[in-house]
Amino acid sequence: MARKSILGLYETPDAGADALDGLHAAGIEAHDTEVLTGTPYPEGAFGEHVPQHRLFRFPAFGAVFGFTLALLYTAGTQLAWPLVTGGKPILAVPAMLIILYEFTMLNAVIFTVVGIIFESRLPNLFSTAAYDRRISEGLIGVVVSCEDNKASEVESVLRRAGALEIKTA
Repeated sequence: MARKSILGLYETPDAGADALDGLHAAGIEAHDTEVLTGTPYPEGAFGEHVPQHRLFRFPAFGAVFGFTLALLYTAGTQLAWPLVTGGKPILAVPAMLIILYEFTMLNAVIFTVVGIIFESRLPNLFSTAAYDRRISEGLIGVVVSCEDNKASEVESVLRRAGALEIKTA
């Protein structure tokens, strides 16, 4: 069955929260609803589902990857072209530490940026969700993704909560 995206526009945060409460009471799953607002509200302020972020994994994996890459790079270079000088060891650990640190930090930062883009779900090129420009001007939008057979029920719940307008995509 096809899914439909329905947007309800509200003037106040309380009306948006009431709409979400009504949707949850009507049996709409929490992951099928989303609150859109141009004002920065804390996550969960409307009673919406707060997704679990996995951003901390990206810099940790990047640091491990960078450390391993730097270790292979420095040790491999020194073993491939050994320069024996006065009986000193071929692998010069103090010189390797600088490169190990730099590669570790560089990859941790790069992986963090990639993780932020990934966790933010950017770019969303193929979004079929309903949207209205007035959300960036102060209105609050409640978007519901539902099956076609539940669309009329969702619209009636959004209207009962005081929606100014309801759009469908």
